[in-house]
Amino acid sequence: MTNDILELKNFLSIPKDIAIIAHRNPDGDALGSALGLQRFLEKKGHLVKVVMPSESPALFNYLPGFASITVFDLKHDEARDILRKSECIFCLDFNGLDRVDKLGPVIDESRATKVLIDHHLDPEPFVDYMFSDTEASSTCELVYQFIEDLGYELDIDTQIGNCLFTGLITDTGSFKYNTRPQTYNVAAKLKMVGVDDYSLQDQINNCLKPKHLELLGHCLANRMEIFEDYGAGLIYLTREDYAKFDIQRGDTEGIVNYMLMIQNVKVAAFITEQPSIIKVSLRSKGDISVQEIASKHFKGGGHKNASGGALYASLEDVLNLYKRILPKYLPKVIH
Repeated sequence: MTNDILELKNFLSIPKDIAIIAHRNPDGDALGSALGLQRFLEKKGHLVKVVMPSESPALFNYLPGFASITVFDLKHDEARDILRKSECIFCLDFNGLDRVDKLGPVIDESRATKVLIDHHLDPEPFVDYMFSDTEASSTCELVYQFIEDLGYELDIDTQIGNCLFTGLITDTGSFKYNTRPQTYNVAAKLKMVGVDDYSLQDQINNCLKPKHLELLGHCLANRMEIFEDYGAGLIYLTREDYAKFDIQRGDTEGIVNYMLMIQNVKVAAFITEQPSIIKVSLRSKGDISVQEIASKHFKGGGHKNASGGALYASLEDVLNLYKRILPKYLPKVIH
């Protein structure tokens, strides 16, 4: 047991007021890690509240505790009050305070003990305890490891397991990427406590409405460009597309990955025109780092093969920027 784990175990041996926060626009890993850790800490006698900067996709409403999440965008004062009153703040699935928007300064000013559990590159030193592993599949994998390192793996029940397995599924694309031996070890242990991964896969991946398939068809037929000379792809959506298809939070999840199904495409970008900003989601195969592309050109970051960013610019300018930088990162294909 490391000194940090031993110190935290002693600190958590007495019930505390604890807040858990994850990044804006929470995905399955952010939600699964936060709600799984919440249930574990509650079993150990702590008073725990989960705060998210923005609303969560409704498809994850099967997770225990989902309905009790405090959303800053909806309840500004309540969210700030929770963080200010907390004796301990767990920061999950983000590596810098800019990822939690206006709650960043609240966390920075707090005198609470702060703990980071995360797998993104280049974590910022704003916490007292940092459990960072960029090789991990997901923050959910690291939360399992954290509980195990504390010596409390027997407290992981089916509900905690469902939360943590959700992050394994979503951050690996159903175990298609970002995996390592430990990922499968954690999955196996979670199945042993009763997780029904078939049911989870069904709830996560088979929950589309007709409009989602119509939107996907529109993206592939009308908004996709493939740059065969560089093995790259692009899909973009305009504000008019958002209105036409009534696109809500989570509706575009996974669309970027369809381009990587094309044999010679190694980098894919999904660029969307938001009300005041252009968002960029990047994915890659193999040894190509889209994290570098995101950080250098789109004021973002993330993982080697999955990153994102955003720019205050016109959609046309961002599309042109993406096309212009491709030769810097991808050798021209000789046909």
